[in-house]
Amino acid sequence: MSEVKLTAESRTEFGKGAARRLRRADKIPAVLYGHGTAPVHVALPGHATMLALKNSNALLELDLGGRTQLALPKDVQRDPVRNVIEHVDLVIVRRGEKVVVDVPLHVTGKPVGDTLAQSELNTLSLEVEATSIPSSVEVSVDGLEAGAQIHAGQIALPAGATLAGDPEAIAVIISGGAVDTGDEGAPEGDVVEEPAGETAGEG
Repeated sequence: MSEVKLTAESRTEFGKGAARRLRRADKIPAVLYGHGTAPVHVALPGHATMLALKNSNALLELDLGGRTQLALPKDVQRDPVRNVIEHVDLVIVRRGEKVVVDVPLHVTGKPVGDTLAQSELNTLSLEVEATSIPSSVEVSVDGLEAGAQIHAGQIALPAGATLAGDPEAIAVIISGGAVDTGDEGAPEGDVVEEPAGETAGEG
């Protein structure tokens, strides 16, 4: 995954009012931290940042007043109604450094017959170099039959990546098609009648 270059501006005003003013100017407030450094408060270009963060593990190359810094999004806060980005937490990374990230898991192929592939994991936790984070990992279910299971440790990973999560975790289950309930052919509308004249309380 190649780096996305963004120009970051230092900011000295904080609070809700300052954040609203930034967003009106199509900028996004963010904080950059990590590697024992003091947090740096910055403003990012709104549209370019929104496009970059469509990938949850986007590697950002920030230009901070002529100084370049690599960073990964740690937390992205969005407005729940308008779905616009309100604030971003960024963690500093370095070339060659390994990081643990959650990578989307995509199921490909078709199992046997009318069976279905049911995803139990939407992501895999991987340890990879910060500059080599895969956009996704694929797992094929071609030819698998009902009852088959694929565990996280069985999935082929991109070169240089290692699984950081539980290898025994079930990633995909192949389930059967329509289930026979056994009701077919059962008589309908049967009514059991009580014998006449034996109503409780008579006599």
